[in-house]
Amino acid sequence: MLSLIPANSIREQLTQYIDKNSMTLSRFSEVSGINTGTISRILHGNRPISVSQLIAISSGMGVAADHFFADYVEECFAYSVSMRRIRPFILRSAELNRLDCIEQILYRLLDDLDYATELFEMAEQLFEQNQRSAAALLYKSVSEVEKYQHSERLAMCQYRMFLIGQGENLEENLRMAILFEPYVDRLDEGYQLDALKHLIHVFMAVHKWDKVDNLAQEMYKLAKIFYESKHLSKRREHHHENHTERPLYTYILYAWLIRSTVYEEYGDYNKALEFVSLYAYGQGWLQEQDEESERIQQQFGEWATANTYLYRMLSGEREIVHEYADYISKYPDEIFLALRYMIQAANRFDWNIDDILDRFSEHTPLRTYKTEFGDYNKRIINESYARFLSDLGMYQLKRDRNDAMNLILEGLQMSVKINSDRNIITCMTLFEQYRDQADSEAKQKFKSLSSEVQRLNAKKNVFVANHF
Repeated sequence: MLSLIPANSIREQLTQYIDKNSMTLSRFSEVSGINTGTISRILHGNRPISVSQLIAISSGMGVAADHFFADYVEECFAYSVSMRRIRPFILRSAELNRLDCIEQILYRLLDDLDYATELFEMAEQLFEQNQRSAAALLYKSVSEVEKYQHSERLAMCQYRMFLIGQGENLEENLRMAILFEPYVDRLDEGYQLDALKHLIHVFMAVHKWDKVDNLAQEMYKLAKIFYESKHLSKRREHHHENHTERPLYTYILYAWLIRSTVYEEYGDYNKALEFVSLYAYGQGWLQEQDEESERIQQQFGEWATANTYLYRMLSGEREIVHEYADYISKYPDEIFLALRYMIQAANRFDWNIDDILDRFSEHTPLRTYKTEFGDYNKRIINESYARFLSDLGMYQLKRDRNDAMNLILEGLQMSVKINSDRNIITCMTLFEQYRDQADSEAKQKFKSLSSEVQRLNAKKNVFVANHF
């Protein structure tokens, strides 16, 4: 039940401050910038305190801007529920990272569907301003209020929470993806393609390739429908493209690229090459003829050329490796990923590629997530780097080189950091298999990392116990 009596704490502390410092209201008006009459009405409880007045009072008293925020929660509800006070208070609390105050406000509003629209609009504003933690609280509250409504807004809240929840922990990202996926088809059509793209990235990072393929097929189907609909329409502006991060045709090309990657992982390089031919440069179906479409076609064409070399190499064509190296040397941001695959092929076919490793030695550490076309997905690249380290360790082990075990331990450390089960198992198996080659320092580091793995597994077991 809402209180009908104004909260006294702010007023009492202000009164005590004025009395203690023997100030007149006029003097406090000077230091705070608040009109004398307004101060008098506030002190007598004749009017609520606005957020701007609260900040001015704090400034006049020489305390932190958020000093009275916990008390102000009650002020928001003391006279009547007023979004004119609540909205600026939530936004300012987000700015000052007072999430505790936002949670208290939302708890008081939870039972009333009437506030869902305004809370959602505030969440969107905070999301755009990169105040993601605060936005997540609002999205969660709207979701709880609307959980039985099956609304588009509920789906959007789930989408935003999924995006906000993405971090380095691959297993946690997967959990968030599984929770969000049922809401994709409830989103506004303009958001569905990017939602599918983000889901694909999560499932790629944990090697769920059947799932990746299904999502890529869904992306292709939707993008093709939207693209054809756009060009059948007489209107140049089209609803589906209002919210997509890229032009519609990009998602068609990207779906083919993803499917080629899937068949690469399956080891079906002929099928992978079929998809490469679809996103190669010079698409006859593409109706756009502008600078942006030319640039995008060129980028996909470059990927198609590189991947043609890649799939031929992975098929066992030894003579193609140096051609691949020469081609990829023109694109410094792509060299690390190419090296990863060269080492995989070298391990699989027992090739010696020391000359290539020497040639690209400065690219062996992971230095960038950027390309000319935009950033790579950071989580996929981190997982690739962990895998790269263990593959390079294996390559060096076969040649009895001193840095081999350290590379495997680096791979294990990275895998623990991102919680990649697959790479953790690979690195731990390799270390145990070649333990005799490790010195005492390496064994101690492995023991410490093994303890970290046990803690990760314990957390997973707790989650399972609590949710199933």
